[in-house]
Amino acid sequence: MEKIITKVEVQKNNKNRVNVYVDEEYAFSCAAEVVYKYDLKKEKTIKVDELREIINEDNYMKAKNSALRYIERTYKTEKEMQDKLFKKGYDKVTIKKVTSFLQEYKLLDDRKYAERYIKDKQKTAGKNKIKYDLLRKGISQEIIESVLENIESDCEETNAKLLAEKKYRTILKRETDRRKVYEKLLRYLVSKGFSWELSKSVIEKVINHSILD
Repeated sequence: MEKIITKVEVQKNNKNRVNVYVDEEYAFSCAAEVVYKYDLKKEKTIKVDELREIINEDNYMKAKNSALRYIERTYKTEKEMQDKLFKKGYDKVTIKKVTSFLQEYKLLDDRKYAERYIKDKQKTAGKNKIKYDLLRKGISQEIIESVLENIESDCEETNAKLLAEKKYRTILKRETDRRKVYEKLLRYLVSKGFSWELSKSVIEKVINHSILD
């Protein structure tokens, strides 16, 4: 079935959007670039299947622009981006297409995201917490395990020790019982994502060093 485009007009409030009328009735609105791409103009004959294709293309354009604005603020994981577009009402096919576009231009890269996240967080969190946070953000287990290998055990121990020393001084201001101090420090480091074994080792060094001083 064929239709005839009877009017193409730029929207008054948004010059980047165009209203298209078919057989004297409003049919749809789309991005101006879609109009140019499909050469939409008055008196042009168009098939129903073409109309569907145009509407799908415009939907993709809108989703892509929305994704670019979202990712402009801060780097996102693939899951975060897809969840955002889904909440905005875009269908799975469109979301997959946008995701592929962003990956092609290196705007979505879960491995790079994980590397950046670890670099930012490793001084204030242990491997366990970092791993949990990345899993929650939709990063695959394989990527997480691979990237976490870059955190050297000596570096993690140093960071844990610095955090423990700072927390230890704070706890001593209101607690003198050595056992309770130890327990509070242990809970603190474990909550920060450091392993049980590493936390105990670091705490013993911190407390023993304090006693010697």
